[in-house]
Amino acid sequence: MKNPKKIKECKRVIWNYYQSHKRMMPWRPPQLSIQKNGTIDAYAIFISEVMLQQTQVSRVMTKYPIFIKAFPSFKTLATASLSDVLLMWQGMGYNRRAKFLKSAAEMVIKKFDGKLPNDVSLLEQLPGIGPATARSIITFVHNKPELFIETNVRRVMIHHFFPEKEIVDDRDIIPYVDQLIDKNNPREWYYALMDYGSWLAKEVINPNRKSKHYIRQSKFEGSRRQIRGKILKALLSHGTIQQDLFLDILSVEQTILDDILDELLSEQMIDQKLNYYSIKK
Repeated sequence: MKNPKKIKECKRVIWNYYQSHKRMMPWRPPQLSIQKNGTIDAYAIFISEVMLQQTQVSRVMTKYPIFIKAFPSFKTLATASLSDVLLMWQGMGYNRRAKFLKSAAEMVIKKFDGKLPNDVSLLEQLPGIGPATARSIITFVHNKPELFIETNVRRVMIHHFFPEKEIVDDRDIIPYVDQLIDKNNPREWYYALMDYGSWLAKEVINPNRKSKHYIRQSKFEGSRRQIRGKILKALLSHGTIQQDLFLDILSVEQTILDDILDELLSEQMIDQKLNYYSIKK
């Protein structure tokens, strides 16, 4: 065991914090979050886990209930138009995740008979689902003790077990996650771990800066991400836009515009007919 005394103390700190400060979230079981609108529905948890990728919890808390109301099942999401899904996704950023969600729903309907797989390797076949997200979904849906690392988990591990190390690899963290996990109640353990990690972010200088995998997010203003978002927003508003009009709408260089339009075409986010563009049908 990796330093049993430290492991035991870390568990105590996390559970004690959670007992008094657990966060109420609609994608958590009601008995855990002390609320009436919690859930253990696989679809709802799947949506929340994809939304929480690269997006702050506060923003997801606002968008999640609206999205679930509009698309309450894999079937409704799979049969919705991409335009409708993107419209509902507005404000979340990284619009490809909305496309991944729709494509994943289509795959669940066609390949898995409308039921979310309960196997990590099968989940990883779904668009936009990597190893960590697949394992988090299995944990939160089925209460199985899968090992995964997300930003709050990483923060806690580095803070408690690598205070002196300058560069920390996730491979060094996983053994501690394994030693800490409550194998009888992994779902709630990860909730506790993430709630504590979220609080820790406000109390100390971000330990994740010492992670080998840490990437400082680039400035959004004027970025390709912003231009991509503006293109999609314009198409959602106007339906079809001639390429030359994008230059007036976006005030962007022709070469950059062409490159981003080609990128969106290759991702099947948009369609092109002659010199006109629209959201993919």
